[in-house]
Amino acid sequence: MRTDPIRAARPLAAASLALALLAAGCTGAGQTGEGAAADLDVSTGVTDDTVTIGAHMPLTGPAAPGYSQISVGAQAVYDFVNANGGVHGRSIEYLAEDDAYDPTRTVEVTRELVHNDEIFAMVGGLGTPTHSKVVDFLNTEGVPDLFPSSGALMWNDPEKYPLTYGYQVDYTKESKILGEHISEEFADADVGYLMQNDDVGVDSQRGLDMYLQDQAVAVEHYESGAEDVSAQIANLEQEGAEVVVCACIPNYVALALLESARIGYEPQFVTSSIGGDTVTLRGLLSSFAEQAGSGGDPDDFLDGLMTLGYLPPVEMDDGDPWVEFFRGVYDEYGEDAPMSNTTVYGMVQAVLFVQALEAAGEDPTRASLIEALESQEGSGPGLVPFASTEDDRGGFSGGFITRYEAGEGLEMVRDPAVTDNAEGDVEDVEVDRPLPEDIGPLSQG
Repeated sequence: MRTDPIRAARPLAAASLALALLAAGCTGAGQTGEGAAADLDVSTGVTDDTVTIGAHMPLTGPAAPGYSQISVGAQAVYDFVNANGGVHGRSIEYLAEDDAYDPTRTVEVTRELVHNDEIFAMVGGLGTPTHSKVVDFLNTEGVPDLFPSSGALMWNDPEKYPLTYGYQVDYTKESKILGEHISEEFADADVGYLMQNDDVGVDSQRGLDMYLQDQAVAVEHYESGAEDVSAQIANLEQEGAEVVVCACIPNYVALALLESARIGYEPQFVTSSIGGDTVTLRGLLSSFAEQAGSGGDPDDFLDGLMTLGYLPPVEMDDGDPWVEFFRGVYDEYGEDAPMSNTTVYGMVQAVLFVQALEAAGEDPTRASLIEALESQEGSGPGLVPFASTEDDRGGFSGGFITRYEAGEGLEMVRDPAVTDNAEGDVEDVEVDRPLPEDIGPLSQG
């Protein structure tokens, strides 16, 4: 399945040209021969009229619920930009290819995007188990690898992956912020972890343990593709976990909430950013409950859910200028599904790419795209700083915590904060965000 492409930006600065990117085997667009360094001074994917970018996305499969909306949000922004003159007169062609959250398929569609579609950049490739299988290939091929939709630490490794720049707050940073808050607000509670059994879980547990190791009584894992988490929930209840922290994609958060309700287990659930979009969860809860032959108002299952975020939440009707802008764009260029925080996730990725592409100049190359990305100020639509420098490709650097109240919506219970993924403190932060009209291609509508 295909929508239009999303383009990526990637900095080129001093280290940029310590880019000893060795071309592997076949020669692709923007490549030199075997054993030579990739040539970034190319405009692969750029014509007089278009710029073509790509992404691999779970448009079907276990991660599709919710996450398929990322490409819908990104496409809406690109459609808006294209309808209003494009970037330096070029339309953005965004190719979002379905990999079904299957690493084998990810490899296939990524090779097609690079060798057949000759994309300018990969923008927003989704998933830790999936994107980790193509990050070496993209860097070797000289393709800017921007804003992977994953919080794995490996996206912020300039020496190993000089063309990869992170996007979402990494799993360790967000877990430190969650861990600190839980240790302060639930100081006497026993805590259990429910983790995806890959880097999501490893990196998340590392951050949580910095604050909660003495309170943790159980660690449970699930495999992506599993059909239920009943055994994990039963073990968490048996161990007496009064707070359950879930580093899970949305369908497993929904399954955990439903199973807990089914057996009468009522812990405080806390989710990382990847699984806490209440619009997505509401749909999943309704669907799963119907399949199980049970009922219930989704809001009853969500009541009290705490989640980390870093982008302006669509549920908080506080007049945020970016939420208002995104609503207007989505109303005109989006699809029938309700706009969610997952939709906004893709829209923000698109905004960041558009900013970088504009700054890359009237005749962009992969090198100028990278240079533009690294030279941009560390802010954007998010509520915490954004890093895309020569030395720090960490993307969003922290987050805030919300609590969902049935019938009331979201309340922010922990103000925006930043931290590192080592032993640094969690510190409050304020950002001076640009407005949509401050970004040239967005101000033309």
